[in-house]
Amino acid sequence: MAEKSKYNTTEKSERNEYTQEKATQLTEDSLEISNLTDQDEFVYEPHQFTWRAAIVGSLLGCVVAASNLYLGLKIGWTFGAALWGSIFGFLVLKSLSRFTGSVFGPKENTVCQTAATASGGLSSGFVTAIPAMYRMGLMKDRTPSDDVVSLLLWTMTAAFFGTFFAVPLRSHFVINQDLVFPTPRAAAETIKNLHRAGSAAAKDARDAGRAMMISFATAMIWAIIGFFIPGIFGTIHILYYIGKAANYTKMMNADAEWGWAFTWDWAFFGAGLMTPGSTVFSFLLGELIAFGIAGPLMTSAGYLTGRGGFPPPPAIGSAQSWFLWPGVGMMVFTAFTELGVRYESLKHGILSAVHGGRNLIRKLQKKEALVRSSDYVSKDTTPAHEMIPASWWLSGLAVSGIFTILVMYFYFDVPVYATIGAIILSFMLAFVGLQASGETDINPTGAVAKVTQLVFSRVPGADLATVQKTNLMCANIAASVCSQSVDMVGDLKTAQLLNASPKAMFWAQMVGSVFAVGVAIPLFLLYTQAYPCVLNPNLPGKCQFEAPSVVAWENVCKILTGDGSIPRESMILTIVLCILGVVNVIVRVKFVPDAWKSYWINLNAVGLGFINPSPSIVFAMLVGWTAGHIWKRTNIRSHERLMYSVSAGLISGVGIAGLLNAALTIGGVEEGPVRVGCGDDGILC
Repeated sequence: MAEKSKYNTTEKSERNEYTQEKATQLTEDSLEISNLTDQDEFVYEPHQFTWRAAIVGSLLGCVVAASNLYLGLKIGWTFGAALWGSIFGFLVLKSLSRFTGSVFGPKENTVCQTAATASGGLSSGFVTAIPAMYRMGLMKDRTPSDDVVSLLLWTMTAAFFGTFFAVPLRSHFVINQDLVFPTPRAAAETIKNLHRAGSAAAKDARDAGRAMMISFATAMIWAIIGFFIPGIFGTIHILYYIGKAANYTKMMNADAEWGWAFTWDWAFFGAGLMTPGSTVFSFLLGELIAFGIAGPLMTSAGYLTGRGGFPPPPAIGSAQSWFLWPGVGMMVFTAFTELGVRYESLKHGILSAVHGGRNLIRKLQKKEALVRSSDYVSKDTTPAHEMIPASWWLSGLAVSGIFTILVMYFYFDVPVYATIGAIILSFMLAFVGLQASGETDINPTGAVAKVTQLVFSRVPGADLATVQKTNLMCANIAASVCSQSVDMVGDLKTAQLLNASPKAMFWAQMVGSVFAVGVAIPLFLLYTQAYPCVLNPNLPGKCQFEAPSVVAWENVCKILTGDGSIPRESMILTIVLCILGVVNVIVRVKFVPDAWKSYWINLNAVGLGFINPSPSIVFAMLVGWTAGHIWKRTNIRSHERLMYSVSAGLISGVGIAGLLNAALTIGGVEEGPVRVGCGDDGILC
């Protein structure tokens, strides 16, 4: 990233699309950093990492972990803990600081939310691959209670390996590309506003805080009302009712069958406010091609089976399964071309890692450290003593990598070469997840898992059970690494915006990961014992958990390890779009005039549209972007001062409402007792 104090108008236009007063204005980020260094506004913090912040954050994250396991098994979605940890961490730690008379500032608050993210984000394996193996009989006649040791060891690999993985990726995504990262940015803005009261910038602080609280309350209350009235307060089916009035079935199907409806998704309204227009419209283009034009036409012709799902052979597949491979291919090649065109930073990162590894070996040999000279000038302004030493993440990566290989081999019968391959592939696919999350706030872990399942669909000389376990667990490694890497790099983005120490965030992640390991297994045992149908769908009676993610992983595994294959036409399109993804990045970076770059198509976002079968999400982002664009046109000063606060409030409001709605469901409160605007017989709700 460019220096916070100043950078040129081209970078400003490319990142924030500000088109007025470019030559002399400081950016919002530079104002944020200057505010953070102003001692009249924020207190001086002698210690950023504190045990009280790490423990409070970890405990808050455990609450999110419980909710995420429930929601993941129920609907296949989970919520991040960053904003939960930011807000409630502030409330707890502020009270503690007043009681003890100690200092509490935004940097310690960031440590708290980082620990919450780490302890609350380890549910992916327990709502996907692990239950799928039990459902498929791959764990023989054992139950989770019989496999506590193996599950515990797996959880340890997932918790720590992805964290070490993420450290060297900070430079590319947070510094050099300076991606948006909507939720981490919202967390940073939330923390700043919480700590601004009584500062020298009192008026701005009051305005920003008021804007955040109003948007937070609006989003939270609306989402809670939507729990009880899922129709007009959840999704408005405009096309369905227009088609019904006009007796036009195809328009009704566009809504009911293909998901082209308007959803009151305030979190993605907030994400759209912060996301550049080129990304939003590129996302919309991909969605429109896959699920608005090509998908419906191919289904009408009898070639595909509909919008979503992974039907077994002889069916060709659904629009979701058919467009998955072109979308992922385009995202992979776009992400790595972005890395390649910044070869200087890539070269510097590799040489720095090698240098750190050599010094680690020399330290063990009790030799003097090597001094490395380089002409490379980093854009990172973080002081050297606050950076995470290369020896930390290199040694951690080596130890956790070896540990992962041993656990996979001895406890899950995964061949050593397959685990090594999964680790290498995970590193590659983590770039895809980070690129997508940084640009759109959507982490495509499902697509990452499907690609890994495709790669490991065959294991030479192994029986079917071993092939299927390898397929699921290698994909589990990739998805967990992607999830943990996105969380860690997102925390480092929040730290960068608050001028906090990456080293402090690293220790917070370590503490949070310990709590995550401690809470994940008991929660999984609790749910599977209370609801045995999660692991055995053939039990009599209706299961309370549909486990959509588990079903998808199970079906894809059966298809790929059996007679299934990727359609030839889908592979041809994948190859074409991969080439196009490479060419597009090179053209944009090398040949497109600076004034046009902010409007250039983003093929990574197009690919994300291909793999996301929910058009309502991009609709919500488009609404947010449009509202922000109108706001900026009418009052650019107000937009610059308050936009991030409003975004933070919207995103955090939905996050808190999601947890409260989960608590209501667990408590036995009926969801959706009032249904208005749900179509005939409530079929749309």
